[in-house]
Amino acid sequence: MMVDSFLFVSIIIPIRNEVAFIERGLLSILGQDYPGQMEILVADGMSTDNTREKICSLVASVPTLRSSVILLDNPGKIVPTGINIALRQAKGEFFIRVDGHTIISPDYVRQCVDEFIRTKADNVGGRMNAIGATPFGKAVALATSTPFGIGGGHFHYSDQEERVDTVYMGAWHRQVFEKIGLFDEELVRDQDDEFNYRLRENGGRILLCPGIKSEYTVRSSPLALWKQYYQYGFWKVRVLQKHPRQMSMRQFVPPVFVLAFILSILLAFSVVIFPIPSPFPLLLSFFLPLLYIFVNIFASLSTARKHGWEYLTFLPFIFAILHLSYGSGFLVGSIKFAGRWGDRAGKVPPFHPSLQ
Repeated sequence: MMVDSFLFVSIIIPIRNEVAFIERGLLSILGQDYPGQMEILVADGMSTDNTREKICSLVASVPTLRSSVILLDNPGKIVPTGINIALRQAKGEFFIRVDGHTIISPDYVRQCVDEFIRTKADNVGGRMNAIGATPFGKAVALATSTPFGIGGGHFHYSDQEERVDTVYMGAWHRQVFEKIGLFDEELVRDQDDEFNYRLRENGGRILLCPGIKSEYTVRSSPLALWKQYYQYGFWKVRVLQKHPRQMSMRQFVPPVFVLAFILSILLAFSVVIFPIPSPFPLLLSFFLPLLYIFVNIFASLSTARKHGWEYLTFLPFIFAILHLSYGSGFLVGSIKFAGRWGDRAGKVPPFHPSLQ
């Protein structure tokens, strides 16, 4: 294939406060082996940590970045508004999203374009290869790469080419956005899930391609991890309200587990405060917590045996954070959005490019 026949690629990077990661991410894009034309659109959510200064300094020192990086303001500060601002400015035929915490492999862009041409899929992407910057972060990377830790998201752990519900980040032809609109700007989190649900409802195919490789740096503290997965659970409620036909039983496992856990605690307290002759209620109150502890420890042992026993002290705690935070967020979201089950509109702008 001649270089002139390659698609013009626009790389979309929505960021906010990524000073610790943005240089490595941009340099990984600079190192791409794609022979076609590329532009890099960085939508900055009004960062307060010198991210913008870091980008400007890097662009000034690297001539090839100077000619390809476009820095955009994202007053909305969240991912979907940033993606949409960049998409409207993008001049390419083919769009590839890259996150600020991510380093893409040298053949990432070429693989995305090749897989799109080969498969005719509407969204192609690879597995999320999680890495950690600290011992706790490395254990988080392991936990979030297992079915027990993360559930049915195949892009977290699958090495097979397969049709899936969603992929990590994503890559699309311009025509996809012309057909179904941009990302839903109501959703602080889970906007990629909502977009992919909408894509599938309109007959689109989403393909996980193992040759599309990148590394994602996970959260490195318990509090940051809790906040992240709490928000995932919270906003998942709105996603399901907009796309009720996409519901599956596995999506309700974490909130049901948290609710049952709370009820177990309340039952135990009630038995202590109001004693009854039968031991059955007290035994029942301990059943679910003890069952979860057993399963958690089994999964932790299995993961540590494969990847290193040094992570065993972290894994049970991390699994519990993932499950309890997501389930708690989902329950709070169910209360917050209780009256919106008939509201499916959201805030999905049409695709009206600012530049052609």
